[in-house]
Amino acid sequence: MHQSPQSATPQFASNTAATLFRQASAAGRGMLDSTELLTLLSAVGIAFAPEAPAENRPSAVDLRISLNNTREFGMVISAGMGGLDADLDEGNFKKDRASVYAATELTDAADFLGLFKRTLAWQRLAAIARRDGLPLPERQLKTCFEALLALAAIYSPGNPDAAFVLRSLELNPAHAGEQLTVRQAQCEFGAAPAVRLPRPIRKIEKLIHPQSIGIIGVSSTNMNFGRIILKNLMGSGYAKERMCIIRPGETEIDGVRCVENLKALDHKLDLLIVAVAASAVYELVDEIIETDSVESVMLIPGSLGETKASREPAAALAERINAAHAKPGGGPVFLGANCLGVVSHPGSYDSWFIPLERLPKPQKKAERNSVMLSQSGAFMITRISQNPWLDPRYMLALGNQTDLTHGDMLNYFAELPEIETIGIYIEGFKDLDGLDFARAVRKAVLKGKQVVVYKSGKTAPGMGGVMGHTASIAGGPILFESVVRQAGAIVAEDFNSFDDLFYIAGALHGKKIGGKRLGAISGAGFEAVGMADFIESDNFAMEMGELQAGTVSQLDEILLAKKLNALVEVRNPIDINPGADDEAHLQIVEAFLQDPEIDAVVVGLDPTAPSVRALESSKLRPGFDITDAKSTVHLMPPLVARNDKPVIGIVDGGQLYDAMSARLMDQGVCVFRNCARGTKALVRYVEARLYADALRTRN
Repeated sequence: MHQSPQSATPQFASNTAATLFRQASAAGRGMLDSTELLTLLSAVGIAFAPEAPAENRPSAVDLRISLNNTREFGMVISAGMGGLDADLDEGNFKKDRASVYAATELTDAADFLGLFKRTLAWQRLAAIARRDGLPLPERQLKTCFEALLALAAIYSPGNPDAAFVLRSLELNPAHAGEQLTVRQAQCEFGAAPAVRLPRPIRKIEKLIHPQSIGIIGVSSTNMNFGRIILKNLMGSGYAKERMCIIRPGETEIDGVRCVENLKALDHKLDLLIVAVAASAVYELVDEIIETDSVESVMLIPGSLGETKASREPAAALAERINAAHAKPGGGPVFLGANCLGVVSHPGSYDSWFIPLERLPKPQKKAERNSVMLSQSGAFMITRISQNPWLDPRYMLALGNQTDLTHGDMLNYFAELPEIETIGIYIEGFKDLDGLDFARAVRKAVLKGKQVVVYKSGKTAPGMGGVMGHTASIAGGPILFESVVRQAGAIVAEDFNSFDDLFYIAGALHGKKIGGKRLGAISGAGFEAVGMADFIESDNFAMEMGELQAGTVSQLDEILLAKKLNALVEVRNPIDINPGADDEAHLQIVEAFLQDPEIDAVVVGLDPTAPSVRALESSKLRPGFDITDAKSTVHLMPPLVARNDKPVIGIVDGGQLYDAMSARLMDQGVCVFRNCARGTKALVRYVEARLYADALRTRN
């Protein structure tokens, strides 16, 4: 006799699953049969009735509830539309409407039930319950989620004591009546997979703050990549005396001493930069491991694992590097291959092979507080070239992740107190590193940081391009976004939104997010209305705050003093007329900020308005420009600094107003060049900050 659903316990379910897996495995099967499924589901408190006549089945919503052991994230729980609806392309729906996903390790039953309530399946359940006057099936679903999460914890690839790993358990269709009833189910299991040894990520300290650097691959006659890297190291302030070049037959190049080989080193290097041909890397890595002469290695060469011919030898190379981590001290850590390099401002070095004259990196913040991690070096190059105000403290290109992974890097930087914002470009994960990455996202968020992520390979052609670039396997974009967003990251849809979100996260990190009520101000009517139009994302919406009576009176006085009272109606959003000058804009901003019903302000600074001092130099009115003490450039930075609520300035104008925008951004004012991008970025940022606050409260 099977245990009743009401008396099922996680321990009983685990013991039952172990018995069933051993039984099926002994019979040479990796899948449970229908009798075994009945036993397993009964043990987890779920009724299994595949033979029930159609006329006896309840008229209920078809659900699909699954556990899947994914390559990137390990055990993932999902729930959403079932039956025929489960076969529909999720791309046809808004985020979280068809199904929701979460790494089982980073959720619980109550949290996952909250996610499930975003789906169309839940909305249908709620509509039927309202129509029929029945209670919502929250208890049944929560009990099911609890049982599946307990099962996942025991039979996950992260449990070293598990004899088997649950590969998948799919319940589809399932119906939530008095108890959860499943009409069809499938369960696959297998042996626990081998996992890579952990990398000694403490040695990333040597990579980003090296006290000594060696370079292999510097030409004494040509400006090859190695020589450019040498020039950049010197140009970024790294002392020649702390560098050496491994090159036989030379005594010095550009004033930096040369040594014959690694065995000739008189001390262990913190960092070795390898800029040789890919064919020479294999033997060189063996020498690096054998001599134990360096703590960290930067592999610049490409094509390792990116072409069909190189995949097998590159995989063997990765295995040898991994095996070295079992040695005392953990062996060296390797960054790359196919790696642009590292920019470490605290480490006083720039090892990118892009000449400094082509990509200067001026400091744009009093204290650099962010880090950018990217599989693609070119992604970082274009981001920084187009928007130097992103201004990271560190920039690291991961390349092929032959050794160090996204999870390793994020785990390391999540612990650094001086880092507040982390931006990451991902093409793919190594096996189970997505789970390490999601854990690190959650850790970073709980420590008060923001993590902004863009993942490429959203389409079949895109996935193919990823494989050809950094030999990465790109997983499904919906699964990726759901799991990483649930962990606490802000996931960007495209390059522009990555720039916007990474920038706003750094600019507003120190501001208080007290709620989601927005104040919108502009002298351009379309802009004031446009701000209100862009306050919704897929799963979150800000609202226009209702101004208190005292604020309305204060605004009336400002408008009267500026002779705008007959032209402007006080409301939110407010169109303050093109006749408003710099002072009027900022006085109204301050009034909004002081209102308890407003949590953030977006203000159009109206650069083209004749009363605004927005030009770098005015020929018509000499001195009526951004150098004027009454200009927005002078008045707005102290206003932003003395208020703890977020303020977004919009400078929607052409090149004539680049100087105004740049001067404001240089002084820490968060500026966007159109209201749509600025408001959308603020909405996404507020959503993430409020979610992070909720995570910290739960933990």
